[in-house]
Amino acid sequence: MPKLSSPSFSVFPQYLMPKRAMTALAGQIANADAGRITTFIIRRFVEHYDVDMEEAVNPDIHSYRTFNDFFTRALRAEKRPIAEADYICPADGIVSQLGVISGDQIFQAKGHNYSTTALVGGDKELAANFYGGNFATVYLSPKDYHRVHMPCKGRLIRMVHVPGSLFSVNPITVRGVPGLFARNERVICVFESDEGPFVIVLVGATIVGSISTVWHGVVNPPRSGEVRQWQYGSDSQNVVLEKGEEMGRFQLGSTVIMLFPKNKLVFNRLWKPGRPVRFGEMMASRIGVESPQTTSNTNAGG
Repeated sequence: MPKLSSPSFSVFPQYLMPKRAMTALAGQIANADAGRITTFIIRRFVEHYDVDMEEAVNPDIHSYRTFNDFFTRALRAEKRPIAEADYICPADGIVSQLGVISGDQIFQAKGHNYSTTALVGGDKELAANFYGGNFATVYLSPKDYHRVHMPCKGRLIRMVHVPGSLFSVNPITVRGVPGLFARNERVICVFESDEGPFVIVLVGATIVGSISTVWHGVVNPPRSGEVRQWQYGSDSQNVVLEKGEEMGRFQLGSTVIMLFPKNKLVFNRLWKPGRPVRFGEMMASRIGVESPQTTSNTNAGG
């Protein structure tokens, strides 16, 4: 039997856990209108994770009908001002990794890369747009705000739901499961912008009951086990979202991955793996519009 590294050993039980059944059960509980029980669960969650309810549009925990209503709560606009930047952070969370896509390979953690082609569901033509480009991965922990917003203006071209595993996406699991983000269930959103195409990938995880988008609603469930795809751009389905507009949300914590073409942006020099970030702060500038907070694109994991 091969020797397991510490991260690999610590995540080994996840290979054995009934992750899909656990996720389905968590979704049922989170969507249940259970009155005082729901309020009790929310109160304990707020206390455990030290959630600042003063940031919420509705700070009254007793008024939320379900846990998911609370979990996907809206925040007061003044609590997340939108930076005057070309690209803004799409969510609250922690920078997992960012940098240059090396050919087709994206850096996940020390010793682990994964394929851009695999991440986008096996579409080689789509993946080729991002060879040598840039990526940023943001991890949303359970305590974070769980709506995801647009990093820049974009017109929706396509959405793909790729079934997959439901490993946790916490930092320990990211270090221990090879190709994690290309293995887990995910929703791939392809946009067109003035700077070319870009992709936002919403990655599912254990007990993430569902992923939804503002144009479609809940994408999963159902979990049919087959890749599902939707095309957009016709007059009847012309979805254009401005920078900072909500584009989707998670029911419990997960991960957002963004892909951009080569030579299009320069990341905020303050962005490093492990750095806490908030929706609306500066993420990057267009090439040639460098600001004091941007730096050259080097692979943070190299």
